[in-house]
Amino acid sequence: MRIVPIYLVFIIYSVFAQALMAQDFSKILEGKVYSDDGDVAATHVLNTTTKKAAITDINGFFSIAVSLGDTLVFSAVQYKRKEMVVNTSILESKFLSVPLEESNIALDEVIVMPYNLTGELGRDMNNMDVGTVISATSLGLPNAHVKPLMQSERLLREASMGPLSIGMLTSIPFNPIINAISGRTKMLKKRVARDIKYNKSQQIRTQFADSLFVLQLKIPMEKIDDFLYFCEVDTNFNAVVDSQDLFAIWEFIKQKSVIYRKNNGLE
Repeated sequence: MRIVPIYLVFIIYSVFAQALMAQDFSKILEGKVYSDDGDVAATHVLNTTTKKAAITDINGFFSIAVSLGDTLVFSAVQYKRKEMVVNTSILESKFLSVPLEESNIALDEVIVMPYNLTGELGRDMNNMDVGTVISATSLGLPNAHVKPLMQSERLLREASMGPLSIGMLTSIPFNPIINAISGRTKMLKKRVARDIKYNKSQQIRTQFADSLFVLQLKIPMEKIDDFLYFCEVDTNFNAVVDSQDLFAIWEFIKQKSVIYRKNNGLE
């Protein structure tokens, strides 16, 4: 019978003991990040050991799974990156408060290559050698200038189509009459108007990063779509978006955000 050396038994025991301790000391860590300016929404919290991440809410609160020895990284555009290793004190704490330090990034000089840009739009556009943009128009394709219809617009056109003419024969336009009587045409017109407004709100969503809604307008990430719908209801919405003036659009949604936060108790 072969006898296992005592030191080998001790090593095996230590490995299992550490594994059990790691399991016993795993938990969901709850906490809050804070700073002097108070703007701590959408701060990223990353457990680099487990590759799990979380994001703070509008008030800076977060929760993330951790174990003893894990490394947590807190980062946001406006703050310096902060790292901390989860020790016994952190793991046993009921709540963790994490201070963040503002990041002041200043560039002495910026050189844009290879175009040697000056920052003056008119001069830079004249100096840049830009080739012909390939598009349906430049290729001379048929119907290049025709704007594709939305599904609701196609349905409305179908519902409103007049009689078909085949040679000398003309069919009776029952389709538009039936749709008008049943109210389908009216319903489709409302749907077209709704889709047009929705497309404009999505246009705003693509023009401004989500972080601007969260950090500047104080709108929670999960409420951005609801906030844009709130903007759509305003009678000035279409005119502002159609102006294509980003400054005017931003000023409009900035003013609406104040009302939205007040109505929804987000102040």
